[in-house]
Amino acid sequence: MIRDGRTGRADFIFYSNRIIRLLVEEGLNHLPVIEQSIQTPVGRDYLGVKFEGKICGVSIMRAGEAMEQGLRDCCRSVRIGKILIQRDEETCMPKLFYDKLPADIADRWVLLLDPMFATGRSNHVLSFLLASDRSTNSLQ
Repeated sequence: MIRDGRTGRADFIFYSNRIIRLLVEEGLNHLPVIEQSIQTPVGRDYLGVKFEGKICGVSIMRAGEAMEQGLRDCCRSVRIGKILIQRDEETCMPKLFYDKLPADIADRWVLLLDPMFATGRSNHVLSFLLASDRSTNSLQ
C-alpha cells in the first residue's frame, strides 16, 4: 500500500505511522521484564509483567525522526537522543557529524530509530560511539 504510486498522501502517512508503531512495539517486546502481581478493579489478582529498566531512543537525524512519535506513543516521557551520520564521499564509509545523547545513556536500553536501515553502518557507528564514550552495551 505505501509503495503504490497511487496511494494518496494521507493514506501514506497513516500506513507508514502504523508500520512504525508495529516496529517500535516489536522492539519493546525484546526488552527484559519482571513478573508483577496487581489487583484488578473487580478485585481479582492478575499476574503480569513490568518492564525492568529505562529506555531511550536514538534517532538518526532526518530519516529517524519519523519514528520518534511512534516511540513516544508507546512510551510516555521517553528520552530521545540524536546522531547525524553521513557517508564520506571519498571513503564511502559512514562518518559521525553530530551526537546529542542523554547523559545517562549507559544506564538505558537503546532503541535505534532508523527507518532506512540498509547496510547496518549507522548501527555500527552508534555501537562504537556508545562503547567508546559511555561504556554501554545495551544497544537493541
